[in-house]
Amino acid sequence: MRYFIFFAATALFVASLQFAVLSPWFYVGVVFFGMMVLYGVFDLVQRRHALWRNFPIIGRARWILEFARPYLRQYLVESDTDGMPYNREQRSLVYRRAKDVVSVEPFGSHIDFNEDRYEWLNHSITPSEPANEDLRVEVGGPDCKQPYAASVFNISAMSFGALGAHAIEALNRGAAQGGFYHDTGEGGISPHHLKGGDLVWELGTGYFGCRTKDGNFDPEKFKENAAIEAVKMIEIKISQGAKPGHGGVLPGEKVTKEIAQTRGIEQGVTCESPPFHHAFSTPIGLMEYIADLRALSGGKPVGFKLCIGHRWEFLAIIKAMLKTGIKPDFIVIDGAEGGTGAAPVEFQDHIGVPLRDGLVFARNALVGAGLKDDIRLAASGKMISGFGLASSMAMGADWCNAGRGFMFALGCVQSLSCHTNHCPTGIATQDKLLQRGLVVDHKSQRVAAYHRNTVRALGEVVAAAGCTHPSQLLPCHLYHRISATNAKPADEVYDLLQRNILLDDPNGTYLASSWASASAESFAAQ
Repeated sequence: MRYFIFFAATALFVASLQFAVLSPWFYVGVVFFGMMVLYGVFDLVQRRHALWRNFPIIGRARWILEFARPYLRQYLVESDTDGMPYNREQRSLVYRRAKDVVSVEPFGSHIDFNEDRYEWLNHSITPSEPANEDLRVEVGGPDCKQPYAASVFNISAMSFGALGAHAIEALNRGAAQGGFYHDTGEGGISPHHLKGGDLVWELGTGYFGCRTKDGNFDPEKFKENAAIEAVKMIEIKISQGAKPGHGGVLPGEKVTKEIAQTRGIEQGVTCESPPFHHAFSTPIGLMEYIADLRALSGGKPVGFKLCIGHRWEFLAIIKAMLKTGIKPDFIVIDGAEGGTGAAPVEFQDHIGVPLRDGLVFARNALVGAGLKDDIRLAASGKMISGFGLASSMAMGADWCNAGRGFMFALGCVQSLSCHTNHCPTGIATQDKLLQRGLVVDHKSQRVAAYHRNTVRALGEVVAAAGCTHPSQLLPCHLYHRISATNAKPADEVYDLLQRNILLDDPNGTYLASSWASASAESFAAQ
């Protein structure tokens, strides 16, 4: 039976040859079954695949089914709430809001309210009027000369290179239409970023856009690019959620001439960013670097982004702020559930602190050290809805960023081919023919619409809680189910520190040992 298909194809090939003299249509069978026979012979003699060798022709069905499996699951098998990393209900919400169509649903929620970790926001008997849709937060500490009024919802870091030119341009134009910012990602500022939208220029370990020939930081190049009017803030990327502690990788086939010029690297050669910075090596060094960047940029807000790792390292940065008096204007906490174009499975699944835990820890560190008033805290990691934003802001975030949500707004279908350069929607690819499918004018409108409708939904959620701005949300507004029969407000679920307690009584907190291990002079535990 192992050879049945092979023998059957051979018999049909011979029969087609015999009947071809009667009608030219039988030549179709000759070609078709002849190809099957050739594949069968190849399978029998090749040495790499045991399954093909033992089951010629039919053994290839496994490969075909493996290839088609993700698509069959997504469209035919998964329920509305099963898929990962984003289920169909989440994707549909973004699609509808991006298309500016009604995003309400009938007949009740699809979510199990009794499931562990289910969360809700308590409403008020006297809700407020929905706030102005243009919800903003002022960013800029005492040393900042050019503060920036950031939207509460912005485009997270996605580099030119990981995304194609059309995608970057559509995102930037959408940001310009909606009045929110577009994070460049660590790939530098390309011409496609300069289409009218506000930019947050991210500096990664490769220093793209301000890089010397040997890959180190170039102050003069930085000063030149930081002076661009569109650049509103500078963000030092220390680590990213999907692969913290791992350098970025852009495959050589994606390094086009334009990307090479933007980044200052060699065309066609795989670009690997180191996992750590060379511009500083200590917490105090990071603070001095921030001060230098602020001065070189003419006083624009400067901050850093990281996924929380060792507690003592972040607390060492806190101690460096206290010791030097230098403070970043903002800190972005990237959750381990964040996305990326390509990451090792071990890093994607098991390295780094998830957003909620990292956000609460960062909030505690800043509040406990009396620094929160001067430093804005942002959250990034798998938030696409008004409630997602509200829940993070209740736990201490001043604003939120999203990457994949805005990719869905561009038309992403979650094909999971970001790393292959064959993205079917032309978003995560440098293939010009595939990029052609992404029409910038149309998709930029969808980006702006998604932002507008999500911020409007956030305003409605905030008003239902009796508040007029997301900054008024508190942990006590958010409830968290810890079992099927028990739910508590977030301020009872999480150990939230009081103002200045790390200065006055660190030993009375759960961070006592980590605080004692932290040093402003070194990232190593003391």
